[in-house]
Amino acid sequence: MEREQVELEAPGLDRPGTLIRYGHYGRPVLVFPSEQGRAWDYENNGMVGAVSDLIEAGRVKLYCVDSYDHVSWSDRSIQLEDRARHHGLYESWIVNQVVPTIGADTPGASDIITTGCSLGAFHAMNFALKRADLFPIAICQSGNYDAASWHAWGERGDAVYFNNPADYLPNLSGDHLDWLRSRVFLVLTVGQGDWETNPTGSLPSARATAAVLASKGIPYELDLWGHDVAHDWPWWRKQLAHHLPRFC
Repeated sequence: MEREQVELEAPGLDRPGTLIRYGHYGRPVLVFPSEQGRAWDYENNGMVGAVSDLIEAGRVKLYCVDSYDHVSWSDRSIQLEDRARHHGLYESWIVNQVVPTIGADTPGASDIITTGCSLGAFHAMNFALKRADLFPIAICQSGNYDAASWHAWGERGDAVYFNNPADYLPNLSGDHLDWLRSRVFLVLTVGQGDWETNPTGSLPSARATAAVLASKGIPYELDLWGHDVAHDWPWWRKQLAHHLPRFC
């Protein structure tokens, strides 16, 4: 399998960011790691292998990136509004560094799919909803889509609001909502077993988010797996292999 790793400058953040590309041809898939993860975690946890048939067949190219959760959403020493502001630097890195790199590597490719597990699912959804011009499809696995539930404290302002689907989704309206309805498709997949309700909140969050998406007419699919399906890599591998083929 063709594999290439590059380091991209990340202005304002504490280190350059790693991007690893798997594959030689196909639709680009931007992969966000789980909480505080690095670009190689997807491969190390068997996710790349789970869709190796699609990669080898030239149907997809995976672009796995670093997280910067350690200086944003996962930094409990700072209030939630500051975490969201720091996330803005990560958003700039994705849009201004990662996306152009993908475009140069895969010219003429279809629009980029986002995906991720756990906190990576939050990123996949948030980027798709905020930048559906770039990311019209998101495959979100076992995510919690309300940043206010992540040991939040302090006053909340615009930075949180505009980066938290649980805040901005209920208030979408007008032309922008109409455009999202025509542009984006979200897959929310989650198990009903260990760690999907406690402590992660993934199952109730997926159900609540699906209800809001339905009320807004935004195309989505809520895929609930069984009561034996845990918040863990063996199930995420099966879910990815199940969902990704239909989009590439």
